[in-house]
Amino acid sequence: MWTELLTAVALLLVVEGVMPFVNPGGVRRALLALSEMNDGTLRLIGLTSMVIGVVLLKIVRLLRMRPRVLRDERWLLPPGVDELLPPHARRLEMMRRGLLDLFHTWGYELVMPPFLEYLESLLSGPGAPLDIQTFKVIDQESGRLMGIRADMTPQVARIDALHQDSLKGDTAERPVRLCYLGTVLHARPEPFFGSRTPLQLGAELYGHAGVASDVEGMALMVAVLEEVGIPDVHLDIGHFGVYRALVAALGLDAAVSDRVFDALQRKAPDEIALALATQPDEVRAVEWMTELAALNGDRDVLGHARSAFANASPALDQALDELVRLSDVFSARCPDVPLHFDLGELRGYSYHGGPVFAAFVPGVGTEVARGGRYDQTDELFGRPRPATGFSADLRLLTALAATTQSSTDRGAIFAPVSEASGLAEAVKQLRRSGERVVEELPGQAGTAYQLNCDRRLLKDENGWAVVPLELNE
Repeated sequence: MWTELLTAVALLLVVEGVMPFVNPGGVRRALLALSEMNDGTLRLIGLTSMVIGVVLLKIVRLLRMRPRVLRDERWLLPPGVDELLPPHARRLEMMRRGLLDLFHTWGYELVMPPFLEYLESLLSGPGAPLDIQTFKVIDQESGRLMGIRADMTPQVARIDALHQDSLKGDTAERPVRLCYLGTVLHARPEPFFGSRTPLQLGAELYGHAGVASDVEGMALMVAVLEEVGIPDVHLDIGHFGVYRALVAALGLDAAVSDRVFDALQRKAPDEIALALATQPDEVRAVEWMTELAALNGDRDVLGHARSAFANASPALDQALDELVRLSDVFSARCPDVPLHFDLGELRGYSYHGGPVFAAFVPGVGTEVARGGRYDQTDELFGRPRPATGFSADLRLLTALAATTQSSTDRGAIFAPVSEASGLAEAVKQLRRSGERVVEELPGQAGTAYQLNCDRRLLKDENGWAVVPLELNE
């Protein structure tokens, strides 16, 4: 108490000394004006000052009485990490169940990779580009370095390669369809939405090389977005083979190729030219790569690419032919989904090598799902297999769906405290039928309406009946 009193006196002296120091003439005039006021006016000024002071002290006291937990920084979540509360958590869970059922109807089997693995396993093969996004920890048992998964796709590829007996039975080379859904952790947040804990869902098809499996992945991705209620989807498609064919034709080494790739994703012609400034065939290299950055639009883009890169490489012509077949088959299967071609947009495809595709919706500045072909990912495990698939963040899909549709959940049924016979059985039957029933607790605070109930159980001559809830109940 004495400490607080001395603090108050000290602050008073500081405040009292500021004005004479800053504006001595103004203070002198104010004192002369006060000396000319009568006693009643001075008393009124003093009373007003005391009232304001008491009110401010009361406000400070109320603020200090808040629960400490609300002010304790120990309970703050890290940037990019959030928690879901009602009703959003339930909405996400219902979507999760529906999407797993959707995958099941398409013939995809659910797998659950571990959240934590030894680092050399997690970052091997297709997982190598994920090093910068992977959290590392030390295993207290073995002393070995472990990593928390940043992407489940490489884990699922390992499952396909190493668990052949469980997945394939007697036919070792038949196509295998796997799906997954779980939380991943990113060391750096996603650039657009800022999340470091996406809830990744995806589907992968192993053991088939060809347009048909790519089209199945694209069609399933569209079906996922339709299932969660996201309208007006259009797809961007490209091919990693176009870029790689140009790199091979120009003889670019890995360091130059990486710089050109980064500049290409930013659609920055000046940076592309700077990265290629030391190449022997600089003029042609700059011309091809700047042209590639601008090749986006409708299907005519493929014809423009053939003209711009004429005789560059048979592999490039093969990639363009594959895109033609891919767009033909997909448009025949999903005629209402617009296609957009972008041969230079390869951002986010860290381990892909063939056709790539991404889903976009109006008003969102980044893709909402993406996928593509990543053949030979099982080669590290001694068994190279073709593979294609896609993934998305269910948290993002839930947020987008919430803006386009309202929840269809009905309110709960309020069951009152009562010793009347039949109440427990009525509640049991309602729950069996899928209804949500909230039982009143003796002496509880809050009304039935505040408990998100829109109906209640009422005893009548025929037993217990469900009736609408009045707003004042």
